[in-house]
Amino acid sequence: MRALVDHWRGSYDWRRHEAALNAFPQFLIRIDGIDVHFIHVRSPAPRAFPLILTHGWPMSVVEYLDVIDLLTANEPDEGTGFDLVIPSIPGFGFSGPIREPGWDRQRIARAWAALMHRLGYRRYGAHGNDVGGMIALELGRADPDHVAAVHVTQTFSLPSADRSELAGLSEADRARLDRSERYLRESGAYLALQGTRPQTLAHALSDSPAGQLAWGLQLFDESVGDDYLLTNTMIYWLTSTAGSSALTGYFEPRQANRPAEPTTVPLGVSVFDGDMFQSVRPLAERDHANIVAWNRHRTGGHHPAHQVPRILVQDMRRFFTGFASTPQSPRP
Repeated sequence: MRALVDHWRGSYDWRRHEAALNAFPQFLIRIDGIDVHFIHVRSPAPRAFPLILTHGWPMSVVEYLDVIDLLTANEPDEGTGFDLVIPSIPGFGFSGPIREPGWDRQRIARAWAALMHRLGYRRYGAHGNDVGGMIALELGRADPDHVAAVHVTQTFSLPSADRSELAGLSEADRARLDRSERYLRESGAYLALQGTRPQTLAHALSDSPAGQLAWGLQLFDESVGDDYLLTNTMIYWLTSTAGSSALTGYFEPRQANRPAEPTTVPLGVSVFDGDMFQSVRPLAERDHANIVAWNRHRTGGHHPAHQVPRILVQDMRRFFTGFASTPQSPRP
């Protein structure tokens, strides 16, 4: 923390990172009573396939800056380029503020469906990391006639109360599951607090930039760059959205009519060995009935779009290109 704060105060160049963010076209649109911020970058490829990318917590749209050029590029040998829509989750950064209850992942997914419809995209794919993956999966439920496929980096499929589910797991899958459960036991206090008293937390974090940094640091390990970490933190600090971003965790346990049936949208999963949340395929298949791609990588971690952008993009290109080859409606 001391080293990060010293860097933040003495040598971190916010204006450089601000300029990098502002290099991409950005917009605000009013959906369901809230201002939704999003980056919208079109590919030079003709009839490019559209993708909506959703960031996690405590990240922001900065999470995807390193993959924008890679995904929009027209690479005929690797599949077409993609039009990208990268929104800020309501209550995070430049979207919001949230002024009423109920902004759980289902409602956010409905807002994303409305966003893509209003942009003129009639068939598209969705990708997400961390809570963004949960939202992407719900988007497949919310807009099944238009979401061609979903790609995520975690499924968050944990054992139910029926521990017999574990009987058929391989030793390697048991080890991966143990790692995820150990992380939740030893480092999951932030989930409990954000899920019960987010407004109390908001006062503390909005009063201290070092506090904001320390709180977010729980999901940033030493494999991410200091500037990436600080730029994400800056967006929470400058917009004072520590509390409103925590509301997503508060609304989730109170979600009415939570879907119990598995998802059916075609699903691709990329698992990175450095991630503290390790997806286990047999449990994922319980929750998702149409897994068509599963890639495991010995590198990367919880921030693959920043840590190993080319590997993540390669997985996404291979996965979505099959759906992009289907004839598309005219480009909006």
